[in-house]
Amino acid sequence: MTWLITGGAGYIGGHVVQQLNEAGMRCVVLDNLSSGDPARLPPDVPLVVGSTLDRAVLDAAMSAHRITGVLHIAAKKQVGESVAEPFTYYRENLAGLQTVLEAAVAAGVRNVLFSSSAAVYGMPDVDLVTESTPCEPINPYGETKLAGEWLLRAAGRAHGLSTVSLRYFNVAGAASAELADGGVANLVPMVFQRLTDGLPPLVFGDDYPTPDGTCVRDYIHVSDVATAHVAAVRRLAAATGPVALTLNIGRGEGASVSEMLAVVARVTGRDTTPEIRPRRAGDPARVVASADLIHRELDWKARHGIESMVGSAWAAWQARHPGTG
Repeated sequence: MTWLITGGAGYIGGHVVQQLNEAGMRCVVLDNLSSGDPARLPPDVPLVVGSTLDRAVLDAAMSAHRITGVLHIAAKKQVGESVAEPFTYYRENLAGLQTVLEAAVAAGVRNVLFSSSAAVYGMPDVDLVTESTPCEPINPYGETKLAGEWLLRAAGRAHGLSTVSLRYFNVAGAASAELADGGVANLVPMVFQRLTDGLPPLVFGDDYPTPDGTCVRDYIHVSDVATAHVAAVRRLAAATGPVALTLNIGRGEGASVSEMLAVVARVTGRDTTPEIRPRRAGDPARVVASADLIHRELDWKARHGIESMVGSAWAAWQARHPGTG
């Protein structure tokens, strides 16, 4: 089989492509390079530069490379930006997925994996979020991911597709400096940026109903996210009948913002005493995955802990920002 990975030159996509390539699976990447970097790709993986909204580019790529499966990772993913630019997010995330699915069906593709998000759950009031926890997204980004899952299921039923939706929780870490997250929108790189600038990390709210008053999240190493994709691809490739799965990717363990800052302090040797700011609207106190279903369905389990995530991310940060050691 040959897999088309949209967004494969991005932070998560690059790790997925590397793992698939090392597992001996043929890959082709489609990326508009708005946040992707060709340097993340193995030299033997073809890159098609183009948009998921461009049907002609998709048709040509699927025909030229004889694509038999699709991993749709490409998406806009900043929550705040989605609130300010909902048209952009619905167009890129939902219309983009629709265009990819239409091209896949026309090309006879029967296996599609979709990158979803824990943002579909909104603000769940449960200790562990299972795949059956009600989905009540609270921002356009989460809405587009939930609507994407609906569209994927409907396309699967209508066109005989086997599908897997993977709901990512809080992704961190790096397998190498080349594959690292180049942005500073997530907690760990945000903290690194503040420390590099000689500023204290920011904590938005320390009065939540959690053990230390700061938000609790399920952090998952990006390398574990990539191995989950490999497991899902193998499940799709080996299936003898239709597959329709929606699965969390998490460790099933929570860490608070204060606990993450303590790990950053140990790894970097820096003072991470934070500056406390008011709560941000829409931040739930606790969002931690149940990872039982993905273990049962794909025989997959996260291997990396918090120290590994922060340590690998810091090593990559230092490599990309000389003089921060």
